[in-house]
Amino acid sequence: MIAEVFAEAGVEGFVHAREIGVDGPEFCHGADDQVVLASVFKIPVAVAYAAEVAAGRLDETERTRVTSRYRIGGIGTAGCADDVEMSWRDLALFMMTMSDNAATDVVFHRVGQATVDAVLDRAGLERTRILGCCEDLFTSVGADLGTDDVEKALANPTWELVRKLSIVDPERTTSSTPREITTLLDAIWTDRVARPEACERVRAIMAQQIWPHRLSSGFPADVQVAAKTGTLPSVRNEAGVVTYPDGHSYAVAVFTRSQSLDLRDPAADAVIGRAGRLAVDQLRRTS
Repeated sequence: MIAEVFAEAGVEGFVHAREIGVDGPEFCHGADDQVVLASVFKIPVAVAYAAEVAAGRLDETERTRVTSRYRIGGIGTAGCADDVEMSWRDLALFMMTMSDNAATDVVFHRVGQATVDAVLDRAGLERTRILGCCEDLFTSVGADLGTDDVEKALANPTWELVRKLSIVDPERTTSSTPREITTLLDAIWTDRVARPEACERVRAIMAQQIWPHRLSSGFPADVQVAAKTGTLPSVRNEAGVVTYPDGHSYAVAVFTRSQSLDLRDPAADAVIGRAGRLAVDQLRRTS
């Protein structure tokens, strides 16, 4: 059924779901295929940030400046015309709730690649690799296309252009597997990837995400969703944890590759919620 749902939406889909803290049934559909993370990579960045705060190496109330260097993506501080001064905790909030690329890169540069990689190691993620931050991804686009104006080049993408991009090739960019991402989520929700206060901080931020059109769209209003989206040309993703009123929580990762390059594709967005719901319904029937 899930293959039919993806086909109807015009996408290729990859799914993994598991109940949090339970060594039980899993839902798998391309669960071990390598997939492009896009902004889902911000989840381990958030863990690295929270771990630094919990360890006392970063004062979350300290303020820093987001300058014009980071204005890529157009959302949040990335879309501001002027420099912005914010606290680290507010930058982390913007990074996760609205997928602010500028906030992400400022946080990433503060905690460092090695700290982010350490999160992956602690979670036991052997097939997950993060090749820098958003700035690095956009730099790769410029190199692939031979242009400095990346946002203009991607404003109306064609397949001829997209096929040149390393950012949509899981073998050449930041990538993982659906199973490894739910492994990370399970480690966050069970306080195993960082100190409990750090994991709680990440859970609280992820629960405030503002986008309702993907994973959340598949679940009733009484189901809590804490998640992170990811978007690139032809790529739409979301990974998160859904918690039912009965207290059971499920880590769900849905990654898609679209046959369309339309910037707005409601069917491709909605199928993430439909697939996530099918996966969780199956787990609830068999557990």
